[in-house]
Amino acid sequence: MNGTTTPEYPVNVVVWGENRHEQTQQEVRDIYPDGMHTTIKEGIEENLGERARVQTVTLDDPEHGLTEELLADTDVLVWWGHAAHAEVDDEIVARVHRHVLAGMGLLVLHSGHWSKIFTRLMGTTCTLRWRSKDDRELVWTVDPTHPIARGIPHPFTIPAQEMYGEQFDVPAPDELVFLSTFTGGEVFRSGMTYRRGHGRIFYFSPGDQDYPVYHQEEVRRVISNGVEWAKSLRPERATPTLLRYDREDFYNGHGYEGAMEN
Repeated sequence: MNGTTTPEYPVNVVVWGENRHEQTQQEVRDIYPDGMHTTIKEGIEENLGERARVQTVTLDDPEHGLTEELLADTDVLVWWGHAAHAEVDDEIVARVHRHVLAGMGLLVLHSGHWSKIFTRLMGTTCTLRWRSKDDRELVWTVDPTHPIARGIPHPFTIPAQEMYGEQFDVPAPDELVFLSTFTGGEVFRSGMTYRRGHGRIFYFSPGDQDYPVYHQEEVRRVISNGVEWAKSLRPERATPTLLRYDREDFYNGHGYEGAMEN
C-alpha cells in the first residue's frame, strides 16, 4: 500500500450499498435509478479522476460483496446502509473490522451510523435524534484547515434533507470537521474523524435516501476528500500486535503468546 494518491498509485475504493430502498420504493428509484452506491461512485470518480479506482458491491452479493480478497486490495471502504443492518452477517462484520484495524480506511455515510461495523468500532449505541420531514440543512466547516474540508464552501446548504440532531451517542471524535444546523434549531456533528488501530474512519451524515443529496456537488466533494484522507500512509497492512523488546533493542520486537494473544 502506498500513501500517495496519484494516477500511478490510485486509491482503491469500494462503495458498499445496501441497495434495498432503490428496489422497493419508486420515489427512491426515481432519484437513484442505478442505486445510491452508483451515484456515490460517480461522485468520487468525478472528483478524483485517475487518482481513484472505484467499484461497487451490495448487500445481496455473495458474502455481501466483501470477500477477503476484495478487502485485502481495498484502500478505502465507503458504507451506506439503513433498513437492513441486521441482515449483515456477523462474520463479514468481523472481517471488515479486522481490515480497518490493520489499516483499511472506512467512510460511513448517513444512517450507516447504526451499522454493525460502525457501532462495533465506536463501542456505543450510535443513536441520535431525527426527523424525517423535509428540512433545510446548513453544513458549517469547523476545521477549514482539514484536508476533508478542502474546496468546501462555508457553509453550504442542502435544500431538502432528513434532520439528524444531538445527542449523538458516539465517542468524542479525534477531529470535528463539519457541524450541521437545521430549521428546528437542532445542531449535529455531521463530519467527524476517528482512528481505530491503523485505520482512519470518517463519518459524514448528509444523505437520506428520499432526497438527491448524493447528486449535490459539495457532498460529492466532501466524500472524495474523505476517501483521499482515509487512505493509509503505512507501506503495508498489519494489525497492531503486542511484541516484546529486549533492552536497548528498539527495532526487533519478538512475538508474544499468552493471555493477551488476539
